[in-house]
This record gives sequence, structure tokens and C-alpha cells, in this order.
Amino acid sequence: MPFDAEHLPPGAKLELYISPSCPYCKSAMAYYDSAGTSYERYDAQNDRKARERMLAYSAGDPTVPVIVVDGAYLQSGWGSPPRG
Repeated sequence: MPFDAEHLPPGAKLELYISPSCPYCKSAMAYYDSAGTSYERYDAQNDRKARERMLAYSAGDPTVPVIVVDGAYLQSGWGSPPRG
């Protein structure tokens, strides 16, 4: 069953690679917080290893947030269309 960043499968493991000052990252986190969706947050701006993982998932795209679901890259950016 297809899904998108706002409609994740129940029980999916969600990872967000963010920059602390990014308004799109803040919007994504606020959305998941209000939906009661748990996630792991990684600071790709200040944590070199997190940034390396993020760039590996996104094929080098530095746009944040990078959204990873169950270990698979879903998208870079937030909104419709995604922005970051």
C-alpha cells in the first residue's frame, strides 16, 4: 500500500534528518508531534556522522528535512510540494 510523509504505515520507524534552524524541519516535527507519531531526530547540520548518513539516504541532496521510513529514503523537504 503506497504511503507519503503525512500518512505513514502504522508502527513504521521514522527518522528525521534536520537542521535546527530550518522552518520546514520544525513544521515536520510539529506535524508528527501533533499526530502522536514517534521519530528519531538527527541534527544533520551539527553532527557530521548524521549528515553523512543523511546524504547517503538522499543520494547527496542536502535539502532538509530528510525523511526515512523503515530504513528507506522517502523524501527531502516538507510540504506539498516538498520544500526545504
